Amino acid sequence: MTTLKTALAPRLHAQSKLFFWLLGLTLFIVAIGLVMVASASAVDAFKTTSNAGSTFFRQGGFALIGLVGMLVASNIPMEVYRRAAQLFLYVSLGAQVATVIFGQDINGNRNWLDLGPFSIQPSEFLKLALVIFVALQLSQLDDRDPFYNRQIWTRVAGFSAISIGLVAVAGRDMGTGIVMVIMMMGVVLFAGLNPGIWAGLAAGGAVLGAVLVMSSSSRRIRFDAWLNPDAADPMGVRWQFEHGTWALASGGLFGTGLGRSKLKWSWIPEVENDFIFAIIGEELGLIGALMVVLLFFTMGMVLFAIAQAQTSSFNRNIVIGVMLWIVMQGFINMGVVVGLFPVLGVPLPLISAGGSSLIATLGAIGVVLAVERDRVANLGRRR
Repeated sequence: MTTLKTALAPRLHAQSKLFFWLLGLTLFIVAIGLVMVASASAVDAFKTTSNAGSTFFRQGGFALIGLVGMLVASNIPMEVYRRAAQLFLYVSLGAQVATVIFGQDINGNRNWLDLGPFSIQPSEFLKLALVIFVALQLSQLDDRDPFYNRQIWTRVAGFSAISIGLVAVAGRDMGTGIVMVIMMMGVVLFAGLNPGIWAGLAAGGAVLGAVLVMSSSSRRIRFDAWLNPDAADPMGVRWQFEHGTWALASGGLFGTGLGRSKLKWSWIPEVENDFIFAIIGEELGLIGALMVVLLFFTMGMVLFAIAQAQTSSFNRNIVIGVMLWIVMQGFINMGVVVGLFPVLGVPLPLISAGGSSLIATLGAIGVVLAVERDRVANLGRRR
């Protein structure tokens, strides 16, 4: 027991500035998320439970679980992640298969697994498992053994295709699938994949995306509404776009004030989820919206700096994957709200309501903190 307590005890002394930058940014963004969820969800929460704070308190519970998970993950030795990478991926894939077979259909996606008292979204944890597994595989590349390298690339391609296929094709969650593709493409590029091969894979991914769009009538309608906004029904498929844009515009420079949104009065269902950025722009104005953009940009820069500082390719690959996951998903979500992308159904990391996304994202940041902690510890041992 003493050993376990020692292993999990927070060791904040003698950590790098990058460690504290990432920790501080994470806590600040989570705090913003809780405040905005409290504001955005108040009306719908009162209508459904007679308690305007019910969604906020539930999200606060998820945040507490996620922060504890982040603390634990940040104190786990990297060797444990190496040894558990394959098992973690298998368990996550098994959960995703169970979701495809037994899961709930929500908004056209089968991506939720009902466990009685609560539901989980296994694809969020599959993202982290895939990043760690692929990072481990790519760290074992050896220029002196082309045959072994081909085996590694086969495993990377195979497990990536299975994971993304279960989410985007079988689970019909194209938004999460796109984020996973971006993660994997970025990790393999930074790991040294030939740019020509990478470009071919990117083209193949674009073709697959087009096939997925054309294979679903709802996706075709949403995509066409994005390409031809003037021809789309503003009372139908364009409803979220129109009201999200209206909310952003009505916020002006300084916003209408915290808690004074009109959009949250049932104009968009569950606005505290994928369209919470519209509430931020409405209540906090252009300044508040740009602050959120700047926070994600800064987090991306900090994560990239952490990746560059690593001497271990395994550690570096993990950080690159997590960086692309959080930052690109954040910009995709905000891009949807302002009309740059069609509606994809991805949450704003650390801010949108939802337990699985928040807990998995905080867990991923905890792994990155463990990576940076490992680097600092190795520097100390060398001295």
